[in-house]
Amino acid sequence: MPLAVCCVSHSPLLELPGPGPGLRAEVGAALDRARDFVRDFDPELVVLFAPDHYNGFFYKLMPPFCVGTAATAVGDYGTHAGPLNVPADPALRLAEALLDADIDIATSAEMSVDHGTVQPLQRLFGDATARPVIPIFVNSVATPLGPLRRVRALGTAAGRHLATLGKRVLVIGSGGLSHDPPVPQRATAPEPVLERIVHGRPMTTEQRAARQTAVIAAARDFAAGDSPLQPLNPKWDRAFLDLVDTGRLAAVDDWDNGEITRVAGNSAHEVRTWVAAFAALAAQGSYRTEVRYYRPAPELIAGFAVRTARPADEPADDRRR
Repeated sequence: MPLAVCCVSHSPLLELPGPGPGLRAEVGAALDRARDFVRDFDPELVVLFAPDHYNGFFYKLMPPFCVGTAATAVGDYGTHAGPLNVPADPALRLAEALLDADIDIATSAEMSVDHGTVQPLQRLFGDATARPVIPIFVNSVATPLGPLRRVRALGTAAGRHLATLGKRVLVIGSGGLSHDPPVPQRATAPEPVLERIVHGRPMTTEQRAARQTAVIAAARDFAAGDSPLQPLNPKWDRAFLDLVDTGRLAAVDDWDNGEITRVAGNSAHEVRTWVAAFAALAAQGSYRTEVRYYRPAPELIAGFAVRTARPADEPADDRRR
């Protein structure tokens, strides 16, 4: 059966005070159109490529990719906390297929996931546990990062395997476009933060509350133009989205990671999740994007985008464009 794709930016600020009602309504409307697309497709299985923000993966062992055969959400920024509905056997078979395709994939029988995984599930299904989901971690934050061509290879191999399942599979990519939020970097993190992102020390309730307050303040300052954070880059965002919309995914193979950081921010590498998701769909042939939304959103510290896609030979639903 054909696959379908839904790629969305995520932001903890969507679940927190701060963004104005106009922005919330606009982003909400775009996500509602994506939710309609997903409802009509009615997936039997979801495969979700997502980053992590030092809530489940740490420098003590940082794989480039990892398939979860079980997963629990940490519940950061007001998202679901608790186990996800992960089908262990299909997840393990997917990992085996990726290894057979020469993709060096790790597996986790106890994966911890954060808002990057959970927010799209809640927004698209209403409940993070509504459908069986196989989470695939794609490192997009912790340096060093591998080449984007390996991410595209991951998605291609996943798509080829998923096409053999005889199920309607929705592939989700979760990540921002240009953005440089206050995520700690190993080279500059103060010692207590470095201890956490290296060794994975659990955050206390007070620490999570303090981080949430700091993120809200950072977004307020960024939107006011009074912030050391790197500005958004709408030109870069639109160029990336054009590659996605026209199926020219191979163009990213030679992109330089340092240049991405320089022009679009440290967390712009989350576009890796989009590359993997669309490569999975492209493994079935040409595709067509339908829901198309983009807005540079300083209040969310992100270039925020939504895309849905289906195989090109399937009828279009122009109501969602």
